[in-house]
Formats: sequence, C-alpha cells, structure tokens
Amino acid sequence: MEPFHHNFNLDNYRKLLKSYITTEDETSLYQAELFSKLSMQHNILPEEIINIHIQALRELYPDLPKEIDSSLNFLLETMISYGLAYQEFQTLREKQGELESEISIAANMQQTLLSTHKPKIMGLDIGAVSVPANIMNGDYYHFVTDENGNLGIAIADVIGKGIPAALAMSMIKYSLDSFPETQRNPSVILENLNRVVERNVDTGMFITMFYGLFHAKSNLLQFASAGHEPGFYYCAKEDKFFEIKTKGIVLGVTNDTTYEQFEIQMEPGDVVILLTDGVTECRVGDRFIDTDEMLEVIREYLHLPAQEAVERVFRHFEKLQGFHLRDDFTLIFLKK
Repeated sequence: MEPFHHNFNLDNYRKLLKSYITTEDETSLYQAELFSKLSMQHNILPEEIINIHIQALRELYPDLPKEIDSSLNFLLETMISYGLAYQEFQTLREKQGELESEISIAANMQQTLLSTHKPKIMGLDIGAVSVPANIMNGDYYHFVTDENGNLGIAIADVIGKGIPAALAMSMIKYSLDSFPETQRNPSVILENLNRVVERNVDTGMFITMFYGLFHAKSNLLQFASAGHEPGFYYCAKEDKFFEIKTKGIVLGVTNDTTYEQFEIQMEPGDVVILLTDGVTECRVGDRFIDTDEMLEVIREYLHLPAQEAVERVFRHFEKLQGFHLRDDFTLIFLKK
C-alpha cells in the first residue's frame, strides 16, 4: 500500500487538483473517479484521501488563510470518525450476512427434517398447506399411517420461533414416528409427547398440538388436543359448522398431564378443518376477522378437491393481509 500512497496519491492527486482548479476540465473529474476506484481496491480509507487533498492544497497554496486551514483540519477529524464508524458498520454487515446464511441453511434443513408425505387414505380427501410468515416455520403438521390404512394427523404450533422451535418440532416428528401402533390413540400420543417435551424442551417454549386418528373402515375420527387452536367440523347433512371442542393444556408444562379423547363419526360430504392461529387471527387493517367471516371464506371453497380448497383459502387470506403474513399459516382439510 505504501508505493500507492507515495507515488500516486500525493503527486498525481496534486496534479489532478491543480488541473481542475485551473481549467475546471471534466477530464480531471474522470481521472479523479479512476483514482477513487483505485483507492477502494487498495482499501484506502476516506480520511487518507482527505489528508492527501489537504497536503496537495497546502503545497499548491502555501499561503492558505488560517480559517481555511483550520476548516480542513476539522474536516479531517470528522472523516477519521466517519471512517471508524464505517468500518464498524461493514463488520456488522458481514456478521449479518453470515447469520442470514446460517438461518437459510437452517430453514432448508427444517424443510428436509419436517417434510411429510400426504398419504392416500380410502374414503378421505386430504388437503394441507403450511406457509411461514418468516424464514423459519413455527407451525408443523405430520401424517402417520399404519398397516390397516388408518391415518394419524398431527398439527402443532410452537410458542417461540426460530431455530430452537424447528429443533423442537423435529424431535416431536421423530417421536411420533417411533411410537408403536399399539399406542396410536390420540390421548396416549399426547401424553407420551408431553413427557418428551417436558424432559427435553426449554421451559420458556410451549407447544400446542392437535392429534387425530382416522379409522378408514369405520370413518371414525378420534382426537385430543394439547391447548391447540380449536378446529371445525362441517356437517354436510345439517350444512353447519361446529367448533371442535377439546380440553388439555399445552405440551411440556408437567410430566403427568392426561388428555381427554373425543370422536366424530364422519359421513359423506363432512369436512374436518384443522388450523393454527395464523388462520384464526388473520388481520384486516386494525382488526381481526371474526369466526363467522373465516368460516364463510372456507365454505366458499369446500366444494373443491381438498388440496385446491386449502390453497384457495390461503390465497384469499394472504390477499386480505396485503400479501404479508403476520403469523405462520397452516390449514388442513379432511374431506369425507
């Protein structure tokens, strides 16, 4: 850097400065632009350029007024402070870039770890959509099947986001997959998961979950909930929506929690709607939409195949929110 500073900075800069002051020729400005680019390539700080300018000016005009000379010193001190602040800013930007890269990798890993296959179940049309509000998804859903063609459905929401939430969800998924088929009843599933969460998840993180078991031969849906957002049951015969009422506290509070199990006998045309609070707490302007409004939107698309229906509902609510989700959005339709 020293040869650049000595041979080019002072001598050439003085010539450029004198030429421009004398002629105001734009060619000198072009040369100054090249000089600036070369300075950046050699990591020359702004205050060094200011210092070169001051030296060149003093050599060209030894009798500079005292006020001008003092103002140049003031400018140099100001640029030294600016240079230090700029270096700190650049360091923070580099760290931010590294962090964003790590988060992106974690998000891709989350998608891989938490990916689930939507199975084909006799007599049941399944639709599912889950869209994160940010890079990491705090919502989770998973399907589990057994050799008799029965379907286990889990939908959960972590109160607490980011990488720790993703890790907690991964633990839950692999716990679900590891339970034997003899322990697939929803109440038993939640009781087992509750013990896993209580032992392994930080006390500041809570997980709500709904778990259902659909029996393909009898069309019976058994379910239990750990403090999760209530879903809805559309009864085709009555053409009405009913809230799926459940009891049970969130996972991980105490290790001996029990969960009450409920059931619905599904008939042709019936639909079970499972969701997270990103759906029920959709905001339009300064207000939340109410339950009736939400169900009217869902009713509008119920006649469609389940997957198309959930995607249409999502797009509807996304548009209502100005294409900016305020919370993770997960919606599942189980259509008989």
